Amino acid sequence: MAGAGPRKGKKDDNGIGTAIDFVLSNARLVLGVGGAAMLGIATLAVKRMYDRAISAPSSPTRLSQSGKRSWEEPNWLGSSSRLLTQDMKSNLSRSLQTLPTDPSATDTDFFRPTKPKPSAKRSQVELKKSRLRLSLQEKLFAYYRRKVAIPADEQARAKQAAVDICAELRSFLRAKLPDMPLRDMYLSGSLYDDLQVVTADHIQLIVPLMLEQNLWSCIPGEDTIMNIPGFYLVRRENPEYFPRGSSYWDRCVVGGYLSPKAVADTFEKVVAGSINWPAIGTLLDYVIRPAAPPADLTLEVQYDPERHLFIDFLPSLTLGDIILVAKPHRLAQNDNLWRLSLRPAETARLRALDQCDSGCRCLCLKIFKAVCKSNPALGHLTASQLTNVILHLSQEESDWSQDMLADRFLQALKGLISYLEAGVLPSALNPKVNLFSELTPEEVDELGYTLYSSLSEPEVLLQT
Repeated sequence: MAGAGPRKGKKDDNGIGTAIDFVLSNARLVLGVGGAAMLGIATLAVKRMYDRAISAPSSPTRLSQSGKRSWEEPNWLGSSSRLLTQDMKSNLSRSLQTLPTDPSATDTDFFRPTKPKPSAKRSQVELKKSRLRLSLQEKLFAYYRRKVAIPADEQARAKQAAVDICAELRSFLRAKLPDMPLRDMYLSGSLYDDLQVVTADHIQLIVPLMLEQNLWSCIPGEDTIMNIPGFYLVRRENPEYFPRGSSYWDRCVVGGYLSPKAVADTFEKVVAGSINWPAIGTLLDYVIRPAAPPADLTLEVQYDPERHLFIDFLPSLTLGDIILVAKPHRLAQNDNLWRLSLRPAETARLRALDQCDSGCRCLCLKIFKAVCKSNPALGHLTASQLTNVILHLSQEESDWSQDMLADRFLQALKGLISYLEAGVLPSALNPKVNLFSELTPEEVDELGYTLYSSLSEPEVLLQT
């Protein structure tokens, strides 16, 4: 190889110079262009220091015609009596001339790893997030098809069973209790709004009471000593002019107020005790029986060998523009309060928003409902609470296209956790109403912990 043999005219340096010449001549083959150049410069510096240590200066540092040091002897080398041999000059010159001019393309990575640029880091993070989002998007749609969606024939059969039961009950009440002032009963609930998930297993039969407007008035719960927004007391008015008994519903008055529990008990006696449901079931080809306690005012209907439908009888009343239902507060001491009915208006707003932009709000809600229905730890979350989380998010985000389902699902999940941390979920239609007011602190903690644990890997919610 070049530079391997001893050179004429050189002082005896115990073989050091020969070894260095050998390394410099062959470094390019091993380290590449840039590496060879840097090794050459460093080695030359060491060689000259060695030469200065063993040799006396014999001549001043060679200057170019312009009086400056030539490029072969960089300024940082200092003066030396030894000059580069012609072969070494040739090798080093070729290495320097072939170095890339772009600093980012040099071979210095051999010595020091190049740190990624901040923009490159950001692009990598964004790419990773994009892949995760696409993966979650696919899993959400797969979960919807596999778990959430109810076959059309199952929904149709359940609705027909509910219609048949409603017709039988209406006929019985008109025949046996003709003096009971009722408006026409109607079916309601998520099954009729196409928001029911997993199985078509429950529906509500709304039983509207007729009240004399001059005998009854509503008192908001926040104006009472109980201070509970979203609930009302229904007070009996003008007893001095219209004594007790003037209204059919006076029999359900407790302490001067119409008691939802007393109204429910009245209907329970009729539904569970007066109607021969086995006979009606035989006529309709269903198996019908009152549901086991504590499900008051509920019928269980087996309309298929493997399918059951629960029908909840829900007394309701309307005073002015206020609609109340006899669904009691969870705390027993508040059983005299009527609940403000917000579900129809919430559902109507959600569906209207989706119709305007072909959005995925209802789809997102149904996935959340299925997750909560399949996970016992999330069983305390209601459809109304989940609906309001999405309604609040709709006020912040305008793009609800199908492609944004994964993003909106994650945002709704984070929003729900934030509401649980605060212990307050205001109603989107009536901000005074805290939809978490009936949850105990322990239930809030359990819900928050379960959801927060899934935040880093939301796919676990879809595995239930």
